[in-house]
Amino acid sequence: MGTVHAKSLDPLPMHGRDLGIHPDDLVEPPEPEQESKQEILENKDVVVQHVNIQGLGRTKEDLLGYEISEVFHAKNLIDVMKKSHVARQKLLRLGIFKEVEVLIDTSEGSDALPNGLDVTFEVTEVKRLTGSYNTMVGNNEGSMVLGLKLPNMFGRAEKLTFQFSYGTKETSYGLSFFKPQPGHFERNLTLNMYKVTGQFPWSSLKETDRGASAELNFPLGRTNHTLKWEGVWRELGCLARSASFAVREESGHSLKSALSHTVSIDSRNSAIFPSRGALLRINQELAGYTGGDASFLKEDFELQLNRRLFWDSVLSASLWGGMLCPIGRQPSCIADRFYLGGPTSVRGFGMYSIGPQSEGDYLGGEAYWAGGLHLYTPLPFRPGKGGFGDLFRTHFFLNAGNLCNLNYGDGPRAHLQKLAECIRWSYGAGIVLRLGNIARLELNYCVPMGVQSGDRICDGVQFGAGIRFL
Repeated sequence: MGTVHAKSLDPLPMHGRDLGIHPDDLVEPPEPEQESKQEILENKDVVVQHVNIQGLGRTKEDLLGYEISEVFHAKNLIDVMKKSHVARQKLLRLGIFKEVEVLIDTSEGSDALPNGLDVTFEVTEVKRLTGSYNTMVGNNEGSMVLGLKLPNMFGRAEKLTFQFSYGTKETSYGLSFFKPQPGHFERNLTLNMYKVTGQFPWSSLKETDRGASAELNFPLGRTNHTLKWEGVWRELGCLARSASFAVREESGHSLKSALSHTVSIDSRNSAIFPSRGALLRINQELAGYTGGDASFLKEDFELQLNRRLFWDSVLSASLWGGMLCPIGRQPSCIADRFYLGGPTSVRGFGMYSIGPQSEGDYLGGEAYWAGGLHLYTPLPFRPGKGGFGDLFRTHFFLNAGNLCNLNYGDGPRAHLQKLAECIRWSYGAGIVLRLGNIARLELNYCVPMGVQSGDRICDGVQFGAGIRFL
């Protein structure tokens, strides 16, 4: 995931015989009969006659026509500047240009109008082959990522990426192809082939996945949708000789073919430190109807509400929940169940160490819920305000949740009653550090409560790193 560094459009470079304003002009305005073309453009409507793009190599012009078309609809000089800025951002968003500059000039030639303008975008295309090396933070995991990318493969913002990742618990490599719809970058198709090898010490389990997937993303009104098919050959094994019999029973090969749909509404002003807005994400996954030996229906959701209070403090409330229902007589697989606990969910407990377990190995559950109430405040005395200090927040939290297996022969009331039993909860305080706009670190002092037999707790200081926190 890269970051695009865009040059500011304020002020826009303007070139033309009569578009420049000399400082002396601001002191003594010219006589009305000698009114300059600049003043005409400022006080009257203008017409954008031509929009040119210079510097194109392998990029197809028809792709860019969708991104710059709004410039032709500008009615005055200020509108031209605003719409040119938006068009420039759209061009950079495509990921095929290293630089985009905008030039606004008066129209020239036999068809030039007195109030006509020409807008020129000067672009610099990215190289045909680029490489990258970076580090990535997952949920309590760090990894080194090496990548090769072929941007703009066929001239319409397609992208082919090969990525190798080596982490503390996971090693993976994959090949992906990305294709956006011209004029609608948010509508895109991604094809993936991958191999992932992961270790899950809380379950004494190791897993190797080899698979392929096709993913379609598109907005619909205020919502964003993802339709996905995934076929994966899974190989499960024991991570240690001391693995429990329940984990050894799960070892072996399985094939999963699943269809999933995700819908989300996100009005937050930031994904890491939001001060206002809400997030609702609902995911459904159906496995077995397109092949494979895994057969289940899985539903889960995430809800987050944020509200700004006094002194730049923010109150945040989160709620997660999910249920997995096996289809047919075959029980659910340990790799498909939910897991709960740890510094990214119910703090004060060990990583994924809540719920059903056997001989110290945690087996996951088929239903869960988790809720959190958080108060984020600036650092005391505001050190580094406006700079480095704004990356930090103090954090007061109250977390609760439960994870269990359900008897699907019982009714909904019995399910709710079981989820309400043996609730684990915790409270505490700490410091949060934002890492860019995608991840954060937490150092908290936790007090776990409602501990049940078999739970692994972390009473005291707990460190967490990740991209998704309760």
